[in-house]
Amino acid sequence: MIKVFISSPYTLGDTAVNVKRQLNIADELMNAGFSPYVPLLSHFQHMAHPRSYEDWTQNDIVWLKLCDCVLRLDGESLGSDFECHVATTWNIPVFHSISELEKFRNSLDKIRDKG
Repeated sequence: MIKVFISSPYTLGDTAVNVKRQLNIADELMNAGFSPYVPLLSHFQHMAHPRSYEDWTQNDIVWLKLCDCVLRLDGESLGSDFECHVATTWNIPVFHSISELEKFRNSLDKIRDKG
């Protein structure tokens, strides 16, 4: 199963709405057969045990490294831009829609079928 790191805005706008958006996308990804990582779930950890922005960013990058790809949702976000930069540096593909992810999976399936 392809592990997908969801990258999207958090601090700009309503943080609760931004978290819900990631949860909705995670549900769509699961329905499509992907394994999503939802970094904005840290919103709830932060409510109970606040940490610095840097702590959360560092934690996200550790998990990003373990994912097969990134799904970058639209919206202005320096954090998401940084995550995508790191992913690109590590040759982790960045996609902008679930349909792009499905095409990626299909291309991997074709490669596996030939092997």
